[in-house]
Amino acid sequence: MKNVSPCVACPRFGLGFCHAVLGGADDLAREAGESWQHHRIVAAGKQIVARNQETPDVFVLCGGWGFRFLQLADGRRQILGFLLPGDLFSVASVFEERFHFSVKALTTVQISTMRRSEVQLRLKSPPVVMALAKACSQEAESSDRIIATLGRCSAEERIAFLLLHLMKRIAAHNVIRDQRYPFPLRQQHIADAVGLTSVHVSRVLGTFRDRGIVELSNGVLRVGNLPDLKHLGSLN
Repeated sequence: MKNVSPCVACPRFGLGFCHAVLGGADDLAREAGESWQHHRIVAAGKQIVARNQETPDVFVLCGGWGFRFLQLADGRRQILGFLLPGDLFSVASVFEERFHFSVKALTTVQISTMRRSEVQLRLKSPPVVMALAKACSQEAESSDRIIATLGRCSAEERIAFLLLHLMKRIAAHNVIRDQRYPFPLRQQHIADAVGLTSVHVSRVLGTFRDRGIVELSNGVLRVGNLPDLKHLGSLN
């Protein structure tokens, strides 16, 4: 008897790229145990893929948080984006064998790897093409907004933008009560994402706390004044 794919129990299975590629529950039941898709757990802080690494697989984050980054020669790190459940590591990975960035697990994560050749065969299906096009559009829009923020915004505006961006994404995965968001980022992650030092981030977050805008403590982001946060971080 074949094993049942973990995708059957995934709360996001009916959405996005995975559903388009894998099909419905009946398809999963037929294909469970075949060699083109695998799942594994990666511990927090472990690197999942390295820059310039070649792989025959397309990666999807199933659970937990990860992040994409570039490491400079002097050790400095630029976080390119945070990965949440359902995210492709990169749309380009559907076509390219080599990653131009590295990926690390922020929390303990579950990942799915799908053989690229099989995914490409399924691009004959219009739903798969549309799902990939949507993911590509979202990735491009996010990159454009981040570039604008890093290039033109103050430290307060950069951090506020990042918080708003992640709050929206977190709310799509979780029931949010009392404006409290699960938020596993440390100050260094925020610093590396917005191009600031950890000390500068600490100072800005302290200002936000004193002004009653947000407070980050013990892995929870509590929003006290959403209008002020939006005033600082929204791109109009």
